[in-house]
Amino acid sequence: MHYTGTIWRPPYEADSLLLEVTAGCTHHKCKFCTLYSDLPFKFRMSPIEDIESDLLEVQVLRYNPASMMTAKLQGLSRPKLFHRVFLTGANPFVLKTEKLLEIAALIRKYLPSVESIGCFARITDSKKKTDEELILLRQAGYNRLTIGVETGDDTALSFMRKGYTSQDILTQCKRLEQAGIEYGFFYLTSISGKGKGEAGAKSSADVFNQLNPFLIGPNMLTIYPESELYQEIQNGNWEEEGELEKYRELRVLVENLNISTYFAAMGASNAFQLHGHLPEDKEKILEALDRIISEVSEEDLRRYRQKLPHL
Repeated sequence: MHYTGTIWRPPYEADSLLLEVTAGCTHHKCKFCTLYSDLPFKFRMSPIEDIESDLLEVQVLRYNPASMMTAKLQGLSRPKLFHRVFLTGANPFVLKTEKLLEIAALIRKYLPSVESIGCFARITDSKKKTDEELILLRQAGYNRLTIGVETGDDTALSFMRKGYTSQDILTQCKRLEQAGIEYGFFYLTSISGKGKGEAGAKSSADVFNQLNPFLIGPNMLTIYPESELYQEIQNGNWEEEGELEKYRELRVLVENLNISTYFAAMGASNAFQLHGHLPEDKEKILEALDRIISEVSEEDLRRYRQKLPHL
């Protein structure tokens, strides 16, 4: 299999086949992001020959004697079939519709058991695709995209140089919905900065409440010395929220959400794993957040953050 640099995937894609079709990010300007700084280029699409070679490798592996033996040791008659493929890279959905359809056709050719194709996507990836093209992509299996919207706070989006506005989030996600393409959101707690997180959370809830994400997955903003945001902090242009303030922000977000979605603060950056269906589990999640805010010290939370791996 061809893999370039560190491979990132959402926690809920653990059972998906990870297929590299791109590496890097077309935007690569967000002030806080260091995820693809280990690559010597900004963005690259994999040669179609490499993609086909990887799919053939997976197909052959199913009948490999070692794989068959491993399956038997697991009590299976043969290795499990893949039902979902996750395309790697920051935003493979930016590829032209013709290329995405070609990739989907190759997946069906070599792995006919696959029912859906997911990937990370930017809000701007669908701008150059027509409504008809989005429908074609849904018919080809593209569904349940993961979008790092981060926030609905326009001031924070602009400062962090995300490259879109809250109105863009509404416009493009509604287009995805009309095409039948489901999507989930990553929310970045603390992106609005010290003293502004609760207002940012309310703005985000106002945006999210007009949409239908299958999931909202909060992660805590982690600032690394090589990021541009770190330099902004050194220059006095931005200040990070305190650890308890981040949980108060998260509480405001949950309190103001009134849509049906799955709330999952499950990433490694979250000291406490919080999850549940909204609105059914809203009170349970709010109670958990209240306990954290009232019973956990700022210092304990800071110590946890300091133990995070340097990514």
